[in-house]
Amino acid sequence: EITLRIYPLPEAVSAAICSFSSIENAVHTVIQTIQMGIPIARVELVDVNSVRMVNAYSKLSLREEPMLLMEFHGSPTGVKEQAEMVQDIAHEFGGNAFEWAERPEDRTRLFTARHNAYFAAVSSVPGCRCITTDACVPISRLADALLECVTEADASGIPYFLVGHVGDGNFHFGYLIDPDNDTQRQQAEQLNHTLVARAIALGGTCTGEHGIGIHKQGFLLEEAGAGAVQMMRAIKQALDPKNILNPGKIFQLQ
Repeated sequence: EITLRIYPLPEAVSAAICSFSSIENAVHTVIQTIQMGIPIARVELVDVNSVRMVNAYSKLSLREEPMLLMEFHGSPTGVKEQAEMVQDIAHEFGGNAFEWAERPEDRTRLFTARHNAYFAAVSSVPGCRCITTDACVPISRLADALLECVTEADASGIPYFLVGHVGDGNFHFGYLIDPDNDTQRQQAEQLNHTLVARAIALGGTCTGEHGIGIHKQGFLLEEAGAGAVQMMRAIKQALDPKNILNPGKIFQLQ
């Protein structure tokens, strides 16, 4: 017997964008919002590089500063209270240019920057390839993780963009490299390795949402340890003795 549960859509949905003079101020706004228990449904970070790329790609005129994109769900009164509390927190950290939207088409327009970030980025450097990262840290350590990664990416000279589901502590850097430039590729891979090592050291994980796959098998060992990975192998061998279910992903059996 299967029981289906139907969850009603929220009575009210409101979205907002807010710009900041620095990533640090944007992230501290998120940290304080989460730590105060304000039930924000969605909060995304878009760095200034992403905003510039999206403006060029989608012919928008977004303020070229780090930006938070937020969404609130609930009753009309609850949504209004949530939004006002977050707006007050953002103002404490220099947030400006708040723009609110309640109609679905207006909310979609506000989130265009986030949705188009990858395509805008690869279009900004003709012929490039994008090496993407995916890590997650506790909300309280988000500023520590992001600011050092930004400093390192800036110092590398490689074009990059940063976006993240920062309400979950999850973020992504995309390094835009010349596929024929081995030095750039090695630099980008080193930036990725440093980013993951930092996330793990801060109590986070090497993958926020994209999984281990092939590329992160070494990172899994660093995070979980050889003993835990060996236990995973034992479970895999017990359930899939012929190794026919997506072989070679997450870890090697030998």
